[in-house]
Amino acid sequence: MKERITINDRGVVTIPAALRRAFGLKAGGELIAEETPEGILLRPAVSVVIELYSEERIAEFARDEADIERLLPEIE
Repeated sequence: MKERITINDRGVVTIPAALRRAFGLKAGGELIAEETPEGILLRPAVSVVIELYSEERIAEFARDEADIERLLPEIE
C-alpha cells in the first residue's frame, strides 16, 4: 500500500488512517525512523516492560518454588 504524506512546517507528518489501522498504530504510539538505501523507513517501536525484583521478592520466589516441589510428585 502506497500513500502520499505531506510534511507540515514543523516537520510533522500524518500517517493515513488505512496505514495506521493496518499496523495497529494508535495516538501516542512510537515509531522508529531509520535511514535506508531506499529512503526513510518508519516502523513501529516495540516497548518491553521490565520488572526489577528486590531481594525480598526473589526470596519469596524461592520459597514458592520449594512449596511447589513439595506438592508435586516427583517426575522421573
